[in-house]
Amino acid sequence: MARNAEESSSQTQRPPTTPYARIRSRADPLLIICRCFSFLTALVAILCVFVNALSAVRSFKNGSDVFGGVFRCYAVVIALFVAVAETEWGFIIKFWRVLEYWAGRGMLQIFVAVMTRAFSDVSGERKDLVLLQEIASYLLLACGVTYVISGILCIGFLKRARLKKEITREQAAKDLEELERRREELEALLIEEGRS
Repeated sequence: MARNAEESSSQTQRPPTTPYARIRSRADPLLIICRCFSFLTALVAILCVFVNALSAVRSFKNGSDVFGGVFRCYAVVIALFVAVAETEWGFIIKFWRVLEYWAGRGMLQIFVAVMTRAFSDVSGERKDLVLLQEIASYLLLACGVTYVISGILCIGFLKRARLKKEITREQAAKDLEELERRREELEALLIEEGRS
């Protein structure tokens, strides 16, 4: 009886040899690259928001370029939408299904890049602002073109399939952990019942 209790206590103290630790440790390189690129695109879109907001304030301060200021306000709103869309928030994707597809997302980014570059300061008064506009617009243009090409090559479809597989794997690992925890609880209960 004492030997059985020692064996059962050694069984409960040993580390579980279940495969869920290995399941969680593997990360898909494609998903990591896609997340990094989304983060970079969101940062560039926020830079476009900042640049267009500065240009709008400057346009309204001068008073002579009210239409340019309104145009910049629209650019701020759409660039902010691009940044939020990069988070792939379910609410946005639900109502704007076209943003689920990379070609559509890239076209929106190209549109914001063109809006950021349009109506730059031709008088040359604010060269720093014009330089910032060009940097932001060309960076977002590059991200948009990359998205369009990747969408045409069906990389977005591949990413969604791998993401679904990763979510399924994580859910399976959680279920396995729960079963392991429940098994340990039942073993402990059996040991207690055996002692009494």
